[in-house]
Amino acid sequence: MMKGYMKKLVLMFAVLFLSAVIVGCSSEGGSGEASESSGNGEQGSSSEAAASNYPTGPITVVVPAGAGGDTDINARTFAKYLEQELGQPVVISNVTGAGGTVGAREVLDSAADGQTVLFFHNSLLLNKILGLVDFSYDDFKLAGIPILDEGNTFMVNSDSPFEDLQDLVDYARENPNEVSIATEVGGFTHLQLLALEQDQGIELNIVDVGGAADKIAALLGGHIDIVPTSLGLVQEYVESGDMRTLGIMAAERSDLMPDVPTFVEQGVDSSFEKFFFFGFPSDTPEEVVEIFTNAVETVASNDEYRAEAEKYLVAPTYMSPEEAASYMQETEAYYEELYAEE
Repeated sequence: MMKGYMKKLVLMFAVLFLSAVIVGCSSEGGSGEASESSGNGEQGSSSEAAASNYPTGPITVVVPAGAGGDTDINARTFAKYLEQELGQPVVISNVTGAGGTVGAREVLDSAADGQTVLFFHNSLLLNKILGLVDFSYDDFKLAGIPILDEGNTFMVNSDSPFEDLQDLVDYARENPNEVSIATEVGGFTHLQLLALEQDQGIELNIVDVGGAADKIAALLGGHIDIVPTSLGLVQEYVESGDMRTLGIMAAERSDLMPDVPTFVEQGVDSSFEKFFFFGFPSDTPEEVVEIFTNAVETVASNDEYRAEAEKYLVAPTYMSPEEAASYMQETEAYYEELYAEE
C-alpha cells in the first residue's frame, strides 16, 4: 500500500515539475503568439497561397526526443525518402524537454502553412492523461501513421541471472522493490512497467535515469537490472553479446523477430505497440495536409524505404488520418484504464 502511495507521490512531483517547465516555455513564446494573431486578416489569403504552391521551401520535422533514439532514427530514415516525394529538403529538428511536450507545443504554435510538422509517438497521449498538457492527438491535423514498432522489449546485460521474463517475475515476487528497471517517469516505458506490475502483482524499483543513451549506459555499466526499449535500437549490443532480450510486447510473434518470444507467450498479459505519426497545427489547410499525407503513404509503400526501416525491426504500416485517429482514440482509452488502476 505504502509502495503504491510513494509511486503516486513521485509521479505527482514529476508532473508538477514538468508542468512548471511547460508553463515557462509557453510564457517565453507569448510575444511570438501575439504577433502571429495580429496578422489574422491576411491568414486566409496566405493559406490559399501555401496550399497552391506547397511545399514552398524546406519542411521542418520536429522530433520531441534526443538524437540517436528510436524516434530520431525513424524520423531521419523516413525523411530521406519523404523529401524525394515532396521535392524539398526535409530537416529534422530535435526539440527535447518535458517528456516531449515542448516539441509538440512548438508545432501547435507554429505557422499553419505545412512547413512545420510533428513526428511523435504514444507519449503524446500519456502527456495528456498525466495532466502535463491540455492537448492531445485530436488537437493536431493528422497526416497519418506510417510506422509501427512491435519490438518493445525488456533488455538485460549479458551477466544478468534472468534468462527469461518468468525468471524476472519470480524473483521480483519474492524480492519486492529489488529489481531496478530504468524509465522516464510519465513516458511510454513507464506505462509498460505499471502494466507488468498490475498483471503480475509485483513491485519493481522504477528508476528515472534519462533518455535512451543514458538507459543503455546504465545497463551496460551494471547500474540497472532492466531497460525497456525498442529491440531495433539495441541490435548491435545483442549481436555483440553484451545484451539479451527477455521478450517483446507484441500481441503475436513478429515476422521481423521470429525467434523472440512475446510476453503473452511467457504468461504476462501485456502488449504494447509503438506508433509514429505526423501531425500539423489544426488550422493547416486541408489541401496542404493532403499533399503531405499522399507523400507519406507513397514512402510507406516504397520497397527501398521498407528494406531500410526493417533493419531497425520496425514495420512500415500506413494508416490514413481517419484510421490513425480511430487507432489513437482506442489506444488512449486503454492507457486511461491502465492509469486509473494504478
